[in-house]
Amino acid sequence: MKSVALLGAGLISLLAVSDSLALDDIVRQQIERRATEAVIWGMPAVNTDLMFQAFRKAGGEANQIALWSRLPSWKNQTLTPNPDTVYLIPFFDTKSTGPMVLEFPPADTGSITANIDNVWQVALEDAGPAGADKGAGGKYLILPPGYSKKVPAGYIPLRSDTFTGYALIRSTPKTGSEEDVAKAVAYGKRVKLYPLSTASKPQKTIFVDVVDDLFDATIPYDAAYFVSLDRVVQSEPWLQRDRAMIDPLKSLGIEKGKAFKPDGDVNEALSAGARAAQVWLEYQRQHIFAPYFESSRWFVPALPEGIQAQSDNFAKADSYTTDSRAITYSMGYVGIKHLGAGQFYIMSVRDKAGDLLDGTRRYRLTVPANAPARQYWSATVYDANTHGFIRNLERFSRASNTPGLKRNGDGSVDINFGPVAPPDGETNWIPTMTGQRFEVLFRLYGPEKPLFDKSWVLPDIEAVQ
Repeated sequence: MKSVALLGAGLISLLAVSDSLALDDIVRQQIERRATEAVIWGMPAVNTDLMFQAFRKAGGEANQIALWSRLPSWKNQTLTPNPDTVYLIPFFDTKSTGPMVLEFPPADTGSITANIDNVWQVALEDAGPAGADKGAGGKYLILPPGYSKKVPAGYIPLRSDTFTGYALIRSTPKTGSEEDVAKAVAYGKRVKLYPLSTASKPQKTIFVDVVDDLFDATIPYDAAYFVSLDRVVQSEPWLQRDRAMIDPLKSLGIEKGKAFKPDGDVNEALSAGARAAQVWLEYQRQHIFAPYFESSRWFVPALPEGIQAQSDNFAKADSYTTDSRAITYSMGYVGIKHLGAGQFYIMSVRDKAGDLLDGTRRYRLTVPANAPARQYWSATVYDANTHGFIRNLERFSRASNTPGLKRNGDGSVDINFGPVAPPDGETNWIPTMTGQRFEVLFRLYGPEKPLFDKSWVLPDIEAVQ
């Protein structure tokens, strides 16, 4: 009888709550909550879709390759892109063509670091000297979901559980000179993309030069986010692990086979939910990551469980790291099969004193001698709000292969950050924007053991005024 009495009291309380809240308010709150969770869950796929939509706006289509024919400018508004390399991004779609071949050249006149991902940015494989072909070149065969035919000899098969995806290809110039960049572009254009059905006489690979286009793939934290999410739901099969999202998305108006047409009130609720997700993600980025070096402000911008899941397609049965992958893919892109083999990243959003990096102030980073990178290292500045290049600035990084970079007598390098160049000149200076927060990503290509055993340590960024 006691339990019945408690239940009755609970019902009375519930009725009292429902009397005090309008039904419309309850429905709106539910939409907002589900919208927030949908943003977090869908982040890597929406990230991919936004890049592909930017490519289409520049004149490209599926099964073609986006090419930056020079080092990228601020118009490359992908998330934390690398301004010191030549970019190529093949976007593949196996739904109508069947298996697609992505062919890489041997590392003879150049070097490629490449990662091949499905639409959820789960790594299918790495390519190039640090990938499955080990620099010998190779034909990677991207297979559509459920493909059961025999794979021909001579291919590296990649089984994808989605129809679409992309590869991030960096063709590394020896230096940032125009001549070396042109050589890296020519080498990158030896990559080929074509259907397996045309392999006996491959059709010509189409490269679309987007270097002068505003290639905006930054994340919109409003109702536009759900337009991208709907495109993914409509075009891709539901994965078994994601079926629990079917009903929540339906309540937002996203349902396979039906048009997404939210009215004004729903759009407002979707935008509110997206903004809540943005606030939550920003808080997590500032607090969740452990220091890479002891008592350091530098961190790897991905949690270990997230790195593992994106590399093995969530093979761990009792883990589904939707939160950690959202945090990472809200500020960057690409899944890497073997992180640390071809490249490694550490990020900082605070100075040595623990204050957020402020574009109004001046800072210095001293990169010690003998940085553990066989190819090069670089320090790059991004807008802390969008995680893209700061718009309308002319440069974003300094790297060990930057022509004319000044080195100290002990081999170390001082990198300066600030809204104006320091008294000793612009050579080692990266500009920032007054009144705007920024973040710094430090890259090492061809990382070596002293980075991982931490016998080489990158010191914190220090304020100098």
